[in-house]
Amino acid sequence: MTEERVEYGVEIEGLTRVYEGGKTAVEDLTLRVRKGEFFGFLGPNGAGKSTTIKILCGLLRPTSGTARVLGWDVERRPLEVKRRVGLLPEEINTYERLTGYELLVFTGRMYGLSREVAAERARKLLEFLEIARPDRSKLLLDYSMGMKKKVLLAAALIHGPKVLFLDEPFNGIDAVTGRAIREVLSRAAAEGVTIFFSSHVLEIVEKLCSRIAIIHEGRLRAIGDLEEIAAQAGRPPGCSLEDIFVDLVGGGGDRGELPWIRG
Repeated sequence: MTEERVEYGVEIEGLTRVYEGGKTAVEDLTLRVRKGEFFGFLGPNGAGKSTTIKILCGLLRPTSGTARVLGWDVERRPLEVKRRVGLLPEEINTYERLTGYELLVFTGRMYGLSREVAAERARKLLEFLEIARPDRSKLLLDYSMGMKKKVLLAAALIHGPKVLFLDEPFNGIDAVTGRAIREVLSRAAAEGVTIFFSSHVLEIVEKLCSRIAIIHEGRLRAIGDLEEIAAQAGRPPGCSLEDIFVDLVGGGGDRGELPWIRG
């Protein structure tokens, strides 16, 4: 297969995932993301976003349907997919007895980089993400949430992925860390990396993403640029992403009063 001729970075067709006990996390989901696109993937808690990303990265098997990354079938050719993708998961699970620098070198080596190349890329990524020199030799156990996020983003980038999956990268971080992450993502997008981006921070999604999909209860509710999803939600052009999102997933009605809360 010639990847240069592949049109889509991500293709999902009829994707369904049913967990034990009968809970359907994703139901008949179909969408396509063009190569080099900065794509927002939105939904309320429990909508099926993380499940979809795990399937696309080969970490979870679908119940039915197909998922392809750069034309590679995720179920049939999982190693081909994993060589080409980077993942920043929502849940931070890593080797906390390694330093940030050690984790990056280890990750690079697992992707087949030489020790010299892995070490050089680790140094450049730590510097670019503004992790101070004294912190680079600290154990991840002693890192703040924001520092861990930056190191794990660096780990997702060290092998030069062609598709980057991000699950809530701005959750629990400060403004300085957020700006560093946005800068890395903007540069990656400018270099043609396909970015599949899930976040509850709608202002950032609206600013960064060229197209957006909104899912609710595992099903696709809208897809397109901001004007297109506004039309699908019955909203006029110029409407905020927050208003569109609330209309499509429900909420925003009268919740009654809390009479004991008084000034």
